[in-house]
Amino acid sequence: MKYNFDEIVNRDHTNSIKYDYRKILFGKSDVIPFWVADMDFKTPDFIINALKKRLDHEIFGYTLISEELKHVIIDWLYERHQWEVKPEWITINPGVVPTLAFCVLSYTKPGDQVIVQPPVYFPFFYVIENNGRKILNNPLKLQDGRYHMDFNDLKRKINNRTKMILLCNPHNPGGSVWKEEELDELAEICHKQQIIIISDEIHSDLMLTGHRHIPMASINTKTSDCTVTCLSSSKTFNTAGLAISYTVISNPNLRSGLSNMLNDFHLSYGNTAGLVATEAAYRHGSAWLNQMLEYVEGNIAWLAEFLKNHLPMIKMIQPEATYLVWLDFRELGLTGKELKHLLIQKAGIGFSEGTLFGFGGEGFQRMNVACPRSLIIKGMDQLKRTLNQ
Repeated sequence: MKYNFDEIVNRDHTNSIKYDYRKILFGKSDVIPFWVADMDFKTPDFIINALKKRLDHEIFGYTLISEELKHVIIDWLYERHQWEVKPEWITINPGVVPTLAFCVLSYTKPGDQVIVQPPVYFPFFYVIENNGRKILNNPLKLQDGRYHMDFNDLKRKINNRTKMILLCNPHNPGGSVWKEEELDELAEICHKQQIIIISDEIHSDLMLTGHRHIPMASINTKTSDCTVTCLSSSKTFNTAGLAISYTVISNPNLRSGLSNMLNDFHLSYGNTAGLVATEAAYRHGSAWLNQMLEYVEGNIAWLAEFLKNHLPMIKMIQPEATYLVWLDFRELGLTGKELKHLLIQKAGIGFSEGTLFGFGGEGFQRMNVACPRSLIIKGMDQLKRTLNQ
């Protein structure tokens, strides 16, 4: 089946954060929204059909994760990432960000330090600080158009209060796919210092051509023993509103620690719609995903060519994964306030502001390109006219 990713779907007045929150966030409701990381593509038909079939049952009581769903997840992880996972390693969670917070609560104490590598997905910061822990910044280095980990900086900063790292694998917003040698060196440091690795791999299925995702826990047994991997089908198949995710944890002590925390909050059951959608996505989703990625790569290629030919002062960090593009506006020489005014008030486009992502985000904007190409063309034409004026 050939899917149509050019179709414009009107999402206004659907309680969509991406669209109906624009007035509050940007001060106007007519900006083209390239900000929050959900797609403007329809959720695939095989997920919709599975949900409709489940609706026909007409009872939606407490629902458990089935062994069949676990095996569908296992098959997906092996086929996409060559990662062998056992059924007992899988637990269901209410979403990746809540799971990050529960991991912080489960494995650290107030005052402990948790490592982050900015610029990085901004909820990493508040799941640490809002729970009384301390952020230890290990900034990434931007070299030759790609982000790299700074291991020397990390080793200098670790102390006896450093208990955990939140790893973004692949990286959001920079789009780096961490190489095996990078993950291996990070794992060695963490193992030596007895630091628990919480690996957010929600974008792991969104690999662009020439790149392969390596699950952190697949490096070796000792790394698996200190790693909690957070995953979901939601970014891949545009079902974030169903609020479901899962973790893969081989270490029984780490697994029971998180499970006990989830049980305390009565959040270990999952939700009926999310479980059905996850199973349908992983059972039937390969062809749709391949077509979607091909379309997104076309969007990225179009954007790169447009910037090169018409707006060369705006540099694009070429993503290796995700449908998020990290744009460098620093050559414009504008303050953050001036850049925000130019983009929103004059060009009528809404990005995610770079400073949200912490140290190193100044002068950058994150753009979501998982949308019909006509929206990107319109947005870039508006930006070009604005800058020409």
